[in-house]
Amino acid sequence: MKKLLLLFILCFTIIGNSQQTSTNFISLSNKAEISVITCGPGNEVYAAFGHSAFRIEDKKNGIDRVYNYGTFNFNTPNFYGKFAQGNLLYLLSAYDFNRFVGSYFKEGRWVKAQVLDLKPSEVQACFEFLENNALPENSPYLYDYFFDNCSTRLYDVIDEVVGEKLVIPETFKNSKGTHRSLIQPYLVDKPWGDFGIDIALGSIIDREISMKEFLFLPENVFTFFDQLQIEENGKAHPFVKRTETILSGPKINISITILHPFLIFSIFFIIVVFITRKDIKNKYRTRWLDFTLFFGFGLVGLMLSLISFATNHASAANNFNLLWAFAPNLLVSFVLLKKELPTWVHTYCLVLLILMGLLLLIWLLQIQIFSNAVIPILLLLGYRYYYLWKLKPSS
Repeated sequence: MKKLLLLFILCFTIIGNSQQTSTNFISLSNKAEISVITCGPGNEVYAAFGHSAFRIEDKKNGIDRVYNYGTFNFNTPNFYGKFAQGNLLYLLSAYDFNRFVGSYFKEGRWVKAQVLDLKPSEVQACFEFLENNALPENSPYLYDYFFDNCSTRLYDVIDEVVGEKLVIPETFKNSKGTHRSLIQPYLVDKPWGDFGIDIALGSIIDREISMKEFLFLPENVFTFFDQLQIEENGKAHPFVKRTETILSGPKINISITILHPFLIFSIFFIIVVFITRKDIKNKYRTRWLDFTLFFGFGLVGLMLSLISFATNHASAANNFNLLWAFAPNLLVSFVLLKKELPTWVHTYCLVLLILMGLLLLIWLLQIQIFSNAVIPILLLLGYRYYYLWKLKPSS
């Protein structure tokens, strides 16, 4: 019995020690530093807004590690389905800093480091927080483009460790803007990407945002930390003790494409006007045009409806683009292939015109800001809807 009791105590001690060891972290030297890393925009739309991460460097212990909240696992079951539905879990990954920088060197993007003025105990606390957060059981989180991303998480970590000492910059306290307005400068040379974002995301990104919500953009994080102060013994001093340029990157030349959505849809508007006037003159309805317009924009409406109502993308909610990209048009398009139109189509087109008038009111009141490329779309649809409404229906 005693042997059994001793064995039980021994096992309990081993388990207890193993659990304690799993949460023990390396003690950093007094020279260890933590930096906020900001990476410049890339050429692709997904990289257009830049990137943020943490770096912890301790030469004495041979540590130079990046903590990147912007990674995910391609081997996740149903990866593309979860990504489309907004259910894909992102990860905090900790790995060699040189490997991190190497990818940005290949892409020709600039990388800057803001070394934070923290005490060794505070650097250690940040290190332990990040190491613990990078454990497999803690690493995953539900990513959101605007509200919980690789940039917003950086402030969360610092606030967790030294939040009570931070002195928030007045410029950020008084800043005004919306998510949509803040991303526009990054999309000047990507008009089709800008158009896609504008029609896919709803009115939720057109409200005035709070100070913390400004930190969804890496360059805003850089500016924020540059102006941030920390209070010690009643005195405030800069939170960043020095800024280093790790990669300068080439100067980006913004090029504007002539195949802008506004131009393309303006050409379509001219074509619709030309065909419609010809129809009026010849007392003939071009059925293929009606089918194309109703089917095409109805299909867009169906896709936007799925994004808005069948996914967890918070920023896609309350999307009033659905008033012009009207999903029921997809079904009505087949009715318009008939030579004689039923009476209800006359009323249906009047409803479509009213919905477009409502959209203009929403735009005027700035409840939601729409892409300028929507203007020629509204004109071409409105012109054709009016024609169909005034067209004498068959009994």
